[in-house]
Amino acid sequence: MKCPFCSYTESKVIDSRPSDDGDRIRRRRECLSCGNRFTTYEAIETTPLMVIKRDQSRQPFNKEKLLNGLMRACEKRPVSYETLERLVDQIEHTLTNSFVKEVSSQEIGELTLQKLKDIDLVAYVRFASVYRDFGDLDSFMSELKKLQES
Repeated sequence: MKCPFCSYTESKVIDSRPSDDGDRIRRRRECLSCGNRFTTYEAIETTPLMVIKRDQSRQPFNKEKLLNGLMRACEKRPVSYETLERLVDQIEHTLTNSFVKEVSSQEIGELTLQKLKDIDLVAYVRFASVYRDFGDLDSFMSELKKLQES
């Protein structure tokens, strides 16, 4: 493991334990050259989940991309970063446990909206407005009416 401080490639493991989600191992390391300590995470390598975009192109599922979209939707809202990380982890877990190798971006969007609805309704509407591509005020208002009814 390369030291992030001095780039030396030798380090020793000081502590090792499962991470909070249990899917990774957290290792505390100490560089054998400079003595600085740093943390690494070890995860099982899996087959990447491919996302089928609206234009039928395919790309690997990217947690960071989904997290960034959720952060924009939750901007200036009382939703913690940890909550959003858990949400993205739940979505990824649901998708990988479905045992499919490809999933449409629409399915990811709908799953995200279902979970976001329970967290913050304003963020839900913001995310829906981008995801569902509201082109006019009528489509925006119909989504708000659906929310009020449910």
